[in-house]
Amino acid sequence: MMRKSLIKFKKTSLGPTSWKRTYSVATRKEKFLSTAGNQRICLYSTTTSDPDFLHESIVPTDHFQKSLPRLPIPKLEDTCERYLRSQEVINSAEEFSQTKAAVQDFLSKDGPDLHKELVATDKQNKHTSYVSGPWFDMYLADRRPVVLNHNPFMVFTDDPQPGYMTQLIRATNMVVSSMRFMKTLRANILEPEVYHLDPKTSDTLKFRKFVRLLPKSVSFYGAYWYKAFPLDMSQYGNLFNSTRIPRKGRDEIFRNAEARHLLVLRNGHFYTFDVIDEHGDVVSPEKIMANLDHILKDNRPPSDYPLAVLTAEDRNRWADIREHLIKAGNSSALSAIDSAVFSLVLDNDMPDNPDDLSRSFLHGNGTNRWLDKCFELILNKKGQACVNFEHSWGDGVAVLRYMNEVYKDSSKNKYVHPDTVPANVDPNDVVHLEFKLDSNLKDAIREAESSFNSRVKSLDVAHLQYNTFTKKFVKEQKFSPDSVMQLVIQMAYYRQYGKFVGTYESCSTAAFKHGRTETVRAATMATKKVCEMILCNKTDASIDEIRAAIKECSSVHSQLTKEAALGQGFDRHLLALRNLSQEIGRTPAIFQDQAYAKINHNILSTSTLASPAVVIGGFGPVVKDGYGIGYAIEDDRIGFNITSYPPDTNVSGLIDCLAHSLDDLFEIFQGRQPKKMS
Repeated sequence: MMRKSLIKFKKTSLGPTSWKRTYSVATRKEKFLSTAGNQRICLYSTTTSDPDFLHESIVPTDHFQKSLPRLPIPKLEDTCERYLRSQEVINSAEEFSQTKAAVQDFLSKDGPDLHKELVATDKQNKHTSYVSGPWFDMYLADRRPVVLNHNPFMVFTDDPQPGYMTQLIRATNMVVSSMRFMKTLRANILEPEVYHLDPKTSDTLKFRKFVRLLPKSVSFYGAYWYKAFPLDMSQYGNLFNSTRIPRKGRDEIFRNAEARHLLVLRNGHFYTFDVIDEHGDVVSPEKIMANLDHILKDNRPPSDYPLAVLTAEDRNRWADIREHLIKAGNSSALSAIDSAVFSLVLDNDMPDNPDDLSRSFLHGNGTNRWLDKCFELILNKKGQACVNFEHSWGDGVAVLRYMNEVYKDSSKNKYVHPDTVPANVDPNDVVHLEFKLDSNLKDAIREAESSFNSRVKSLDVAHLQYNTFTKKFVKEQKFSPDSVMQLVIQMAYYRQYGKFVGTYESCSTAAFKHGRTETVRAATMATKKVCEMILCNKTDASIDEIRAAIKECSSVHSQLTKEAALGQGFDRHLLALRNLSQEIGRTPAIFQDQAYAKINHNILSTSTLASPAVVIGGFGPVVKDGYGIGYAIEDDRIGFNITSYPPDTNVSGLIDCLAHSLDDLFEIFQGRQPKKMS
């Protein structure tokens, strides 16, 4: 999944701005925490007088793309060693002995030849990375519904001015900011993503003036000389005008960058209107507001046959139904949905607690989502907003950049206000999409509704907000905040079930051309040692010994994170080797070993993000007996947002165990012994 980032905004006095009046966007410094862990990315935006753009970077958006280093293929011996280290903690001694034998067999027989072939193939495809193809296939060939299985959500922080939290006003402002982001990106003037190892030296105007003069073919190396590392931005192109199209066997990503209209869903109905005019300019906020107001006042009852629920179906079934829809005369309407700049969803619900909010934004009622769009901007009646995005085209890095920019812009530059008078609505501006549905299609929609309702009813959701200690406190203890959170997750699961299981933490490899993600295997022998020292009655470790073990745990996790961010994990390498072996019809013992299936059965699927633009996020479990764990450790709170499928799991029980485990660590940090497990 997605998924970490921290942004801090410099306060400005920039107030409301008239749409077509020339103005200057305040220079700002933004700091991001990447998916890789504790990396900080500092960016300076420049100023612009064009109201269609967020800013105008003196370094083109794609300036570094051509010269980005390629994702390395780890040494086969290193991959096998890392694989064994991760397997040891989740297997018995007997099982681990079998796994070691399978790995040794792989190293002495099939492994070297497969690795050699992978390296040779990679050299023939220098335009991309060796994981790009397999990663797309993994998502697009998966026949399960995207809802709960793949699509995550991230909720925007409320607008700092409560008067702007009405559904109409906030939707309008966010649509305008979204179009400004899109135009800035497409004009190639969006500030590139760069990780600055030494911000005082490289996060400067001097650095930008230097690298912009370098040819694109060597620009990365000029940045590297400054200890600055540009990040891959190839995924950004699929943010807008894109959708996933269901096909038998394997879906495809469709994009039509020429389309100028927005898709709006309300009460299961579909509407479109242009947000970019015939001259390529963003339509005025007053006109966008008028069109949205017109849709919100449309008195049509909820759709009797909400077509959108079909996007929550099994992918092969949805592919068959889509073909039937086209044959029934709905090609034009489907094309309007697929090509829209993005999907704006206007819901009628008003959730009053975090669990209901999570359910609403993760899956809703199934009738008012087009889950195949690359992203949907969803707003409820309270003005709360989120992004729910389809995962095959990209990862959380691009989505979070979009959210950070849109939140900053829509919060600071109020394009419409509580006293704004909407423009007059042209009856031809807003199009209500009509569909021709025969009896078979109506039956398919009813069946899809039933299937959807059954799936979401089986999902349980719970959250925890913890305030006893926070990120600042952890840093004062000289521990990595993320490693402490991952340790807490291991402690909680061990407290609940008495064992250690396959654990997945996503880490971005965006430092490389077409990098996607690598896995941090957070269950380690170091976390096992700490869990047993704290929770088992058979151990009698002192506070100093426990703190030393936690320190070692933090160091191990930080090293794993660093290796993953540098493309030196083992998961993606083994995935590529396994795919090659399947292509030639040979399955080495390492992939037949039960331990390979076991470690990829990710019972604990975890992801974190932190940003003032985002208040909460989440996703479904990846396996039936697992947990989907979204978490954040911030300066003012620690938060968990967790999903599971009972009765195989007990999410409320895990929440309790997380709270106890956090209390245990707090006691230890305070020099006191925690209570042992009974």
